[in-house]
Amino acid sequence: MKNIERKIIPLSLCLSLALSANAKAEEKTILEEIKVSEELGYYISEGTTEGVDSYTTKSMGTATKLEMSLRETPQSVMVFTRQKLDDQNITTYQEMLAKTPGVTLNQWDERVYPTARGFDVDYYLFDGVPTYSINDNADDPDLAIYDRVEVVKGANGLMTGAGNPALGINFIRKHATSKELTGTVDLSAGSWNNYSSTADIQTGLNEKGNIRARVVAKHQDKESYMDNYDKSTNVLYGVVDMDLTDTTFLSLGTSIEDIDRSGIRWGGMPAFYSDGTRATFDNSKTISDDWTAWNIQTTTNYVDFKQYVHNDISLNASLVHRDIKADGNLAYFGGTVDKTTGNQVVGAGDFGLYGYGFANETKENSVDLYASIPFELAKLDHEIIVGTMYTRSKKDKSTYSSNIGWTTINFNNISISEPVYTSINPLASDETTQTGTYLAGKFSLKEDLKLISGIRVSSWKYENEFGTGNRDFDNELTPYVGLVYDLDKNHSIYTSYTSIFKPQSKKDSNGSYLDPIAGNNYEVGVKGEYFDGNLNTSLSLFRIEQDGVGEDTGMVNSSLETIYEAKDGVVSKGFEVGVSGNITDKLSLDFGLANFEAKNPDGTDFNTSSSRTTANIFAKYKVNDYRFGAGLNYKSKYYTSSSYGDITQDGFITTDLMAGYKVNKNLDLQLNINNLFDEEYYSGLGVNSMVYGDPRNATLGMKYTF
Repeated sequence: MKNIERKIIPLSLCLSLALSANAKAEEKTILEEIKVSEELGYYISEGTTEGVDSYTTKSMGTATKLEMSLRETPQSVMVFTRQKLDDQNITTYQEMLAKTPGVTLNQWDERVYPTARGFDVDYYLFDGVPTYSINDNADDPDLAIYDRVEVVKGANGLMTGAGNPALGINFIRKHATSKELTGTVDLSAGSWNNYSSTADIQTGLNEKGNIRARVVAKHQDKESYMDNYDKSTNVLYGVVDMDLTDTTFLSLGTSIEDIDRSGIRWGGMPAFYSDGTRATFDNSKTISDDWTAWNIQTTTNYVDFKQYVHNDISLNASLVHRDIKADGNLAYFGGTVDKTTGNQVVGAGDFGLYGYGFANETKENSVDLYASIPFELAKLDHEIIVGTMYTRSKKDKSTYSSNIGWTTINFNNISISEPVYTSINPLASDETTQTGTYLAGKFSLKEDLKLISGIRVSSWKYENEFGTGNRDFDNELTPYVGLVYDLDKNHSIYTSYTSIFKPQSKKDSNGSYLDPIAGNNYEVGVKGEYFDGNLNTSLSLFRIEQDGVGEDTGMVNSSLETIYEAKDGVVSKGFEVGVSGNITDKLSLDFGLANFEAKNPDGTDFNTSSSRTTANIFAKYKVNDYRFGAGLNYKSKYYTSSSYGDITQDGFITTDLMAGYKVNKNLDLQLNINNLFDEEYYSGLGVNSMVYGDPRNATLGMKYTF
């Protein structure tokens, strides 16, 4: 298959009553926090984290679109602030997942299938607008263009519609917030020839400064501890923010990200020798060659509009178009290995060596229209949000047939000849459409008791060009209700409930789609807010009940699709603890611990490939112009079953270090070391998908600010 050339080019019915607690006691209400800035429109809010040396934020709206503090939000939440991302040198989506408490990565190759609370992670939003595609779970968006990433644990269907009760991830883009010319240039070099350069520049476009522009450009080339692997990433993002009047705001943005990867895996290494014992290989070894590739190009164009009308009522509109192109040349091996000779062994039901080529394009259009209506009743402040969303995603795909007459692999010296693709097979295009109408609100029952409530009516439709697997679900109700009670000026207790509706793309042994998942999500907890909102703490207990959940059987069909089995009465319950923010002006801390137990109706464990306990901690201490950071990342045992026996990864801890030095007001240096003690572990398990986690690696960066 010919490589596709890529070039970077320029630029439900819902009723809800809700009320928020005061983030700063009587000093300032949330309605005041989201009022129009006299200087820069609405682009700088209490939630903005860029330029703020903090591991927390004072406002977020991912759970309900109501801008509330973390303490006021009746769910477990966390935020990857710009400072947290920079301090830990977290540059991509997949790196962020690995540092998210409660998440198990479940890596297959370039693809990751993250889980939380025992269920698949599939709530993704960009600036609050939901999307369907992280492109077959193989995409790895760069985080250079984002101010922060907000994470809401548990079900998030009020804002996103259909989805699992794992967690929701909301990527919040950077905006042009400077009237003057300013910017940064970042250069870095790291292990395995990892070189990166980023320029982030913004300026006013007119004398008044009410029209501003920002451009972020990044280029990265990196190799790997894995043989053959090479990855190149190019990112270009541009945004123009306009304060058209004192009450009218418009934002126009475009981005393009081009990820080219060669020498990649499709699946992982075999887990067993032919005699049934566990196989072991050097972590540099992969079933690949120079010709294997998996490339993704994502282009996004968006428009955001806000108009304030009477008494701070605002009308909001977001229009988004995404175009995602992907192509690849892949090699897959299914079987075992002869321990003595290193030759492949293909048993009954194994695929042996399999070649596959593909090209696909997904076009996605989304619209989000809503009104925010604050009002005062009984001398208390309230707010209602009413809106509607529409998302349509259409995918066209072709595969390439190959001659399978490859020579046998010897795992002592893997070499795979590039296949000859003999024909192009256009597959049926498919289209997924989701619409939703929602009404959410916050209402003060008393000064210290708030109700956050909402409901969404959603419709979901899947259509295949040939009618294969067509499904249509209308008027699905997703209620949401939460109560927050202020114990004192620093502490609140809360409870929340929401329902779950999730159509599935998982298939049974007959190739039929499983019925939608239905269930309920319950949560209670206590939250603390200290030092004017600069330190947040939380303790939450949750219970999730679901019917129709697809569980991996450990088998694949003739098309290499995983076979799933629907489970009724699946229950997941557990707790989470979080601490994030500045303890003193010199000490910052980010800590999260999550534990859950998920059971089938018969009492057996559900989804054993997810760690039951995970914890992440990172602390930073500043001394004059120096700063030092250290982090620990823990995952408990996880395993998967197979016809050969269980495949287990024991619990493990990785250690990270950071040291930085501010040379002067313009120049800053930083060194990051990940997995300091070179812990060996698997980030993915399977009979033919054993994937090693990253060994010890380091990055030295230099940032110049002007």
